[in-house]
Amino acid sequence: MAKALELPAPADSAPAREGSLRWLLTLGLLTLLSAAIGGGFGLVMVSGIEKRVEEKYKALPEKPEVASPYAGNIGIKKLAPVVTNLAASNEDWVRVEASIVYKMNEEQNPDVMAGEIRQDILAYLRTLSLAQIQGPSGLLHLREDLNERVKLRSKGVIQELVLETLIVQ
Repeated sequence: MAKALELPAPADSAPAREGSLRWLLTLGLLTLLSAAIGGGFGLVMVSGIEKRVEEKYKALPEKPEVASPYAGNIGIKKLAPVVTNLAASNEDWVRVEASIVYKMNEEQNPDVMAGEIRQDILAYLRTLSLAQIQGPSGLLHLREDLNERVKLRSKGVIQELVLETLIVQ
């Protein structure tokens, strides 16, 4: 009797497939298990943080609402545009349009105050140079200076000077 030659099992044989299938199933099971544990841990952490935040905000006193400075009996009056040249220059011109916010029912007439304020703005602008009003900080300083002059001139009747436009040519 002749002995049959035994050939090595091909790689696609059942035992090799079974081992790789077990390995893939184990890997998939471990991945699902780690995702479930991570998700559960995340939920526990989030709920703990939410509880701490709620406790912290319950412990804080409630802030009272800040009353608007424009509440009450106030009015607004638009000033006539102010056009003038800047200091030490015949070429640099500025045009300012503004409004005043004032307390109504005071002794002073708002039309008279508007005329005086317009004169103050004109006089102040003639003292400025172009470099003083350039950029955001220059505009902020101009606004603060004009508001201060307006409040002093009106003895507190005018609450604010609102700059509507500022054009420099």
